[in-house]
Amino acid sequence: MRAFLLTLSVLALAACGNDGRLMNLSGSDDGPEEFAIVPTRPLELPPDLAQLPAPTPGGANITDPNPAGDAIAALGGNPGHLAQQGIGAGDGALVTYAGRAGVTPGVRQVVAAEDQAVRARRGRRPLEVLGRVNVYQRAYEPQTLDSWAEQDRWRRAGAQVPAAPPTASDR
Repeated sequence: MRAFLLTLSVLALAACGNDGRLMNLSGSDDGPEEFAIVPTRPLELPPDLAQLPAPTPGGANITDPNPAGDAIAALGGNPGHLAQQGIGAGDGALVTYAGRAGVTPGVRQVVAAEDQAVRARRGRRPLEVLGRVNVYQRAYEPQTLDSWAEQDRWRRAGAQVPAAPPTASDR
């Protein structure tokens, strides 16, 4: 009986560890979006508070007059490209080739709805919720690419495959 209680207490303590938040994409975290934060200039008090312009969502302000340009520069890009309209000359052929089979308008909303439908069909079971089990792989397993089978398929087709995916023994 003592061994059973000791085993049960060890298992209970082990369950308090990693809760798998990195893979459970439930959207329950109400915290800030880390990638949306870009360092800005220090805040300054304008000379006359009565003369402030009306706020414009997504527009410029005194502290951060060019937020999109600053974000592009922080990521190593050229903020001067923001002034260009349309697709740059060097990217036209790539965009045309990528859209050769047609372009789905609102593709982000379509993919989000399809993802929600997949996760709803393969929903979490009560024991998975209680045990905080990661269900991401189970939900998307039918859509997972078998890298070894794909490599063999390309080799049989005569394509040169420069590198093989790692195996468990290679790690």
